[in-house]
Amino acid sequence: VDDKDIVVFTRQFATMIDAGLPLVQALEILSGQVENKTLAKALIAIKNDVESGSTYADALRKHPKVFTELYANMVAAGESGGILDTILNRLAAYMEKAMKLKKKVKGAMVYPIVVSSIAIIVIAVIMIFVVPTFSKMFMSMGGKLPLPTQIVIDASHFIAGLGGLLTAITIAGLGVAFVQFRKTEKGMHTTDKVFLQLPIFGMILKKVAVAKFTRTLSTLISSGVPILDGLEITAKTAGNKVIEYAVFEIRQAVSEGKTLAEPLMKSKVFPPMVTHMIAVGESTGALDTMLSKIADFYDDEVDSAVNNLTSMMEPMLMVFLGGSVGFIVVAMYLPIFKLITLIK
Repeated sequence: VDDKDIVVFTRQFATMIDAGLPLVQALEILSGQVENKTLAKALIAIKNDVESGSTYADALRKHPKVFTELYANMVAAGESGGILDTILNRLAAYMEKAMKLKKKVKGAMVYPIVVSSIAIIVIAVIMIFVVPTFSKMFMSMGGKLPLPTQIVIDASHFIAGLGGLLTAITIAGLGVAFVQFRKTEKGMHTTDKVFLQLPIFGMILKKVAVAKFTRTLSTLISSGVPILDGLEITAKTAGNKVIEYAVFEIRQAVSEGKTLAEPLMKSKVFPPMVTHMIAVGESTGALDTMLSKIADFYDDEVDSAVNNLTSMMEPMLMVFLGGSVGFIVVAMYLPIFKLITLIK
């Protein structure tokens, strides 16, 4: 089920509960309105469970593929506190901001991948289909070819022949091996650690992780979820194994009576500014507000970093594409220029 469908359902459900509609009736109306069949089926099952005496949160927990643990725990806090409509609106706002953040990061990754792919395809087409035509013509002419021309022709023979096939198979094999390695716990932790240390991209991923951690924990605490439960859910929804392990270690330290800021500082995963602001939030009794402010700050930081990356990558990719194609074209015409000079 798409996050957008869950957000729309949550907003509509909150409005109905706020208007005084019984929970079962609201679920019945929305199950007939939602376009996503999986969500509609889940809502019908949830309605039946609620009618049978289950709480709404317990009914949600039976559908973990549709509603996350974070969603169910926040609903449970809302039900126990009698503020379900407020919690649902808070949940929808949290999910909308999380979707926006994910969209920014995807946008930053997609652009260079698309442009690089187009560049590789264009160069491959030139090397496989265009260069061999010139190569045959030069061979019939005889004589020694200029060095750039010889380099391009040799590269063309390699790509169009067995070398190109072996290279493609090797790249595909490495891709499959990487995906399989990522499926293991150790593999995911290792690759996530490497991703966080990458130049430029690593910085963006770290800022995204901080924004997600602070936003999730802020939303849970402000909704009345206990801090230990909040940290456990935050760890599971971190999306990065390095952050997940660090948050579980922080949770262990908090359960032993330490403040949240102490183990955060020791983990060395989170920036000093974050730990200092959380320490201030704890001492003033406004931890959820402080976490929300940190999340807003890092959302803006991610936005700025993504814009800077895109503006930096655009000319670099254009230079790479133009330079590669330009070199091939010049290399192919060098013998022709040489021949014209000799004729003159």
